[in-house]
Amino acid sequence: MRIKLYICIPFLLIFCNLYSQPKTVQAVKITNAPKIDGNLNDAAWENITPLTDFIQNYPSAGKPASRQTKVKIMYDDDAIYVGAYLYDDPLLIRKQITARDEESRKDVDYFSVFFDTYKDRQNGFQFVVTSANVQSDARLSPNDGTGFGNYGDKTWDAVWESKVQMQKDGWTVEMKIPYISLRFAKKELQNWGLQFQRQIRRTNENCFWNPVDPNVNGFVNQFGDLLALKDLQPPLRLSFAPYVSTGYRSSPEVNGYSTNWLRSGGMDVKYGINESFTIDATLIPDFGQVISDNVINNLSPFEVQFNENRQFFTEGTEIFNKAGLFYSRRIGAIPSKYNSVKNFVANNTDWEIKKNPSTVQLYNATKFSGRTKGKLGIGIFNAVTAPMHAKLQNSNLAKDSTIETEPLANYNIIVLDQALKGRSYLTFTNTNVLRNGNARDANVSAFDFNLYDNRNLFNVKGTARYSKIFGVNPYDGFNTTLRAGKVSGKWQYYLQGNIESENYDPRDLAFLPAPNEVVSTSSISFNQFTPTKNFLSYNYRLTTKYGELYKPSAYSDFQVNLSGFWLLKNFWDVSTKIGFFTNQHDYFVLGNPATYQRFVKRPSYGYVGISGSTDSRKKLYANYDLLFSEFFNSAPNKYYHRLSGGVRYRFTNRFTLDLSHTHETETDYIIAAGRELNGEPIIAFVDFKDVTSILSGIYNFTSRINLTLRARHYLSRLNFNRFANVDVKGEPIAKSGSTTYDNVNIFNLDAFLTWDFRLGSRLIVGYKNWLGDNEVVNINGKNNYIRNLGSIFDLRHGNEITVRFIYFIDYNKLRKKNN
Repeated sequence: MRIKLYICIPFLLIFCNLYSQPKTVQAVKITNAPKIDGNLNDAAWENITPLTDFIQNYPSAGKPASRQTKVKIMYDDDAIYVGAYLYDDPLLIRKQITARDEESRKDVDYFSVFFDTYKDRQNGFQFVVTSANVQSDARLSPNDGTGFGNYGDKTWDAVWESKVQMQKDGWTVEMKIPYISLRFAKKELQNWGLQFQRQIRRTNENCFWNPVDPNVNGFVNQFGDLLALKDLQPPLRLSFAPYVSTGYRSSPEVNGYSTNWLRSGGMDVKYGINESFTIDATLIPDFGQVISDNVINNLSPFEVQFNENRQFFTEGTEIFNKAGLFYSRRIGAIPSKYNSVKNFVANNTDWEIKKNPSTVQLYNATKFSGRTKGKLGIGIFNAVTAPMHAKLQNSNLAKDSTIETEPLANYNIIVLDQALKGRSYLTFTNTNVLRNGNARDANVSAFDFNLYDNRNLFNVKGTARYSKIFGVNPYDGFNTTLRAGKVSGKWQYYLQGNIESENYDPRDLAFLPAPNEVVSTSSISFNQFTPTKNFLSYNYRLTTKYGELYKPSAYSDFQVNLSGFWLLKNFWDVSTKIGFFTNQHDYFVLGNPATYQRFVKRPSYGYVGISGSTDSRKKLYANYDLLFSEFFNSAPNKYYHRLSGGVRYRFTNRFTLDLSHTHETETDYIIAAGRELNGEPIIAFVDFKDVTSILSGIYNFTSRINLTLRARHYLSRLNFNRFANVDVKGEPIAKSGSTTYDNVNIFNLDAFLTWDFRLGSRLIVGYKNWLGDNEVVNINGKNNYIRNLGSIFDLRHGNEITVRFIYFIDYNKLRKKNN
């Protein structure tokens, strides 16, 4: 026994030392840059010491990588160069061609390099090259998750070079990352955080040069170090991306079709003021070629949040949203009086709409951001939107009228983000919106802190925010949050409190479903990150949440949830959850609870759910998510089901199709249905059934040319069972009323042919098809989903085809060429 102990102790010490001491490498500066062709036979690589001994992070954390990897790194006055030799059997290397930034969970091997250029252990850059020479890149920040191989914000796109070559004993990759794509402090001698990653897809092995312990919270804080970068003299960071676009749109209207020739032109400019700070500007942008929103029939009293698909507002914006106060869809949204104009014309038949723009035109937008050598991040954002006008014509008076649907507006954000020792930081954020004339203005100021102990085991974070609305009826409000817990190790837990006053309103530039709440949350989890006899990993979590209104101070809801996750040895995963909601006092369905202090009592219920997916390496991949809530239900004949699933089939390394389907149904769901003449609220009990089908696919002609398609059909059927008034205890009082039916269909088709014909330059041909807003499928005899889907193609659709040409111009290359 004693002998065994003596043998184990040295290995234990080695293992602990492996995770505690970051690896280091001395930077080597060269005078002659290598040719980027994927072969590592240039003279520049000969005297560079290779970095080896990669360690697994998954599935067997802490064990040596199963395949040898050798990486070399060097630099000159223009760029960082990385060369990697990834040893393997060439016949076993996975080589699926993917779209840019889409390598995660695809059948392809890849190699990554990460830089923490300020060495603040919080922020960084990632550059990825797949075995098919497809590039990905990302900006890393403290708030980013690391699920399924995603380590940062992949909407950020940089301009850099890479080449891949297959060898007899593996594959090689060569990368040139110019300083125009990085930001760093101005110092004579610099030390950067450095990390390399290799993904071997056939075994799902994920390994790193510097070990990454899954038991430790954070990712950038587990980088190694690149030491002694001397006298970096990057060139002027100035680039232009002018664009021109044209197209044709045909839209169904009440009395036929409206047609428009589309034409636009503008430019994106990126200017590096110095090594640390950059200005990004877009002039007269055109955001027509974006994926259509997942519009739904919203029955709740809360706003629906949509994804941001416009590139300028997705890339490089992580610092502006560190406080969660930047919902960029506010900029260029639907004009505030757009629906008012439509409703006016619908109720006044002698008026006709000649023009009613559905989006606000953006004049320009600018982002200024960077970080000082003292690790102070500074971000300044500004956007100016045009005033929008609707044009109406009166058939009796034979005259036109113009209505301003949105005033000229100026949106601003200022952020100061101080990185502290370890992973801690302090952040100040101010947002303000200024509108022309008497329209409302808004201002929000926020202070956020996030503090970790020296061992990165415990964390305390919080917020303090103040909002002010200016205008005819000014008001103000506040929000505070405090959270403390254990964030590393197998056992993790936290306690959190959140208070939002009744008039807290950041929604001119942020997203908030509703203010006026006091919520206490607690959570404890057990996490097994390393393989056991039966599982690769698993975790269990118990969460409770107690909610009240801030004004009036009253009970709102209580819920408890128990969940589990298991990753099986065959890389299938299963998740389950069970939970219970007590009687909910819904104050929001009847209006603003601060002014109308009445609630509707929703029944208590229990629920159970199961979800999971198969091995994503296979040609056929499937996922499912089932939720049932008809247990311990306090209301008769009340239930809720959500059934969703999807399949993905990889026909070849170039062609993949995905099909997903979701069926959601609930009986006796309570919605607002207006008010009586005396102001008493009316509610309706409805049965709804929402069905969503999405077909998407991609065909990659090459690593730089692909065709993508996405078709979405959404059907919402609504059956009004009965109506009621509400007493002071939230109970329904039966009310007479006729039952009605509603049938909502939404259909969108988006297809894009994209050709990245040179670094940073792109040609895109887009096609869109959509069901007209006023087109309705008659539900009589059409209750079958398939027949309903077929019927929508008999209705009128809108069509749009566009062509967009973007050309990237690097000022330095242009100057060298002219010289």
